[in-house]
Amino acid sequence: MIRAAITALCLIVSPAAAGAAKQPAEAPRVTLSQGTLSGVHDDGVERFLNIPYAAAPVGGLRWQPPRPPEAWQGVRDATIHGPACPQPVRPAVVAGGVADNQSEDCLALNIWRPATAERLPVLVWIHGGAHVIGSGGFPAFDGTHLARQGMIVVTLNYRLGLLGYFAHPALTAEAHTDAPLGSYGLMDQLAALQWVQDNIAAFGGDPGTVTLMGESAGAISINAILTLQAAHGLFHRAILQSGIGLLDLPSLGDQESAGMEAVGIAGLAPDASADDLRALPVEAILAATGPRSGGAIGPIIDGRLLRDSPWRVFVRGAAIDVPLLVGANSNEASVILALGVPLSAAWAYVGGDRARAVQAYGADLDEDEMARQILGDAWFVAPARWMAGQTATGAPSWLYHFDYVATERRDRLPGAAHGSEIPYIFGTMDYLDAVTSGIGPEDRTFSRAISACWSAFIITGEPACELMPGWLPYSPATDQLALFAAESRTVENFRKAQMDLLIDVRFGRPD
Repeated sequence: MIRAAITALCLIVSPAAAGAAKQPAEAPRVTLSQGTLSGVHDDGVERFLNIPYAAAPVGGLRWQPPRPPEAWQGVRDATIHGPACPQPVRPAVVAGGVADNQSEDCLALNIWRPATAERLPVLVWIHGGAHVIGSGGFPAFDGTHLARQGMIVVTLNYRLGLLGYFAHPALTAEAHTDAPLGSYGLMDQLAALQWVQDNIAAFGGDPGTVTLMGESAGAISINAILTLQAAHGLFHRAILQSGIGLLDLPSLGDQESAGMEAVGIAGLAPDASADDLRALPVEAILAATGPRSGGAIGPIIDGRLLRDSPWRVFVRGAAIDVPLLVGANSNEASVILALGVPLSAAWAYVGGDRARAVQAYGADLDEDEMARQILGDAWFVAPARWMAGQTATGAPSWLYHFDYVATERRDRLPGAAHGSEIPYIFGTMDYLDAVTSGIGPEDRTFSRAISACWSAFIITGEPACELMPGWLPYSPATDQLALFAAESRTVENFRKAQMDLLIDVRFGRPD
């Protein structure tokens, strides 16, 4: 199931192509407090890859908050992507790719900049993958095209699966009373943001204009980061693509129990010591991740770093107030079904009231198609509208819906799959063509146009662009969004009956 889900999330090929351009005689260099980096110049864009932003979380540092990175002597080669963080799934399309190059020593980031960069806005990308798989080095996330539009692009790795999100009584007992627990992947993301604040000026970036962008698990991470006191001042705008969580996160106690179960799967006694846990081979930890990967892998409420479920913080008006760009895709059910969620699960999201669902979705839909739409709407589309409405009275939020399908596949697909917007926004259309084929001139034109909308938001704080004139900040009174499709346009009251139903079922009753 996870194998199919990952293919639906993002078709992955070797990232070597992203760093394969011929290096000129005079390679660009940047000197940091850690040491000097030597990168690659490629047609007006310079890239620096595999830069450590934290110490390797190995040995005694496994399941510890990230520590500062070590310095190096001489000039560090920053021309090749580093290893991905350990992850259990290696789809056939990854053969020879980043998922075949894994190491716990993976806390690194990649930077693209225009060759003449000086005080430019910064984009920090957090990849998706259910908090279990992924890497900042996947070629779909190559920052070359966005950098050419006048920004610094940063992509990063963070700890995944049980190495990134894990609690156990032995780890809790050894930790200092105020030390954060459990959400090590989230801690890594904060460490990367702090590294950007401390170092991005050396690359020509403006640490006062940082946009945090993520998709799926990356957006869910940002949703959590928006509620953290520790994140104040580390970023100034946020883009959340297909990942607004409206469920309550698990508690530390619940995850300690789950951790003891996982330890048993890994071959230790459930009450193993912290030293025994850290001595586990990575392979045993990955094997224990698999049976639990359909459950609660992700941020944990530990009462120290993360004190409440993000949606509750937003309801209280206590989240970090920055401009937001939020939205989802038209066929989000693609990933939900690939993860093994049955169509029958849809009816819980309408309170079991099928008659009310028919009234909202229309009697012309057969039951399976209605259930498919409900799943995608309930998990992603309705939460995006809820988030835009919840934040409408503070810094502005812009809402979008992505329904663009490549020209040659438009008649064969029910909509834009989960994650399919990513290469259009990053402008990695050669990559998309290589793994799917059939990308034509119209698709490339659309990519340039929608990428300009995202770039405008990153650079100016407003997504003003030629593709979407008249796109206004979200207001519940107008309920306007930008519909990115074969015929892109702004729409008011987009699928209002369906969205109202799902939000009412979720929030219309007392908790």
